[in-house]
Amino acid sequence: MPRELLTLVLPLVLPTVLYLLWLQAMRWSQNGGSLSWRAMPWLWLGLIGVGLTALVLFVVTVHFGTATPGVYVPPHVDDNGRIVPGHIEPAKP
Repeated sequence: MPRELLTLVLPLVLPTVLYLLWLQAMRWSQNGGSLSWRAMPWLWLGLIGVGLTALVLFVVTVHFGTATPGVYVPPHVDDNGRIVPGHIEPAKP
């Protein structure tokens, strides 16, 4: 669950949160005005969020999706009744 939050939700929400914080800071510096929800560029914030999500998914896929040569052996119970975790056996030349 934390991985999904970090790779999907955070890139979508982060631009909006940062923009709202920046906008509120600007309003406070100019005599404490209130937030105007209608004047915000929702389309641009959404597009930036989708772009960041696509970038994160690309980076995760390219850098963490490396294949290991060999044969995958799924988890199984050996002759002694112990569970052997899944592993990759090196390919035979």
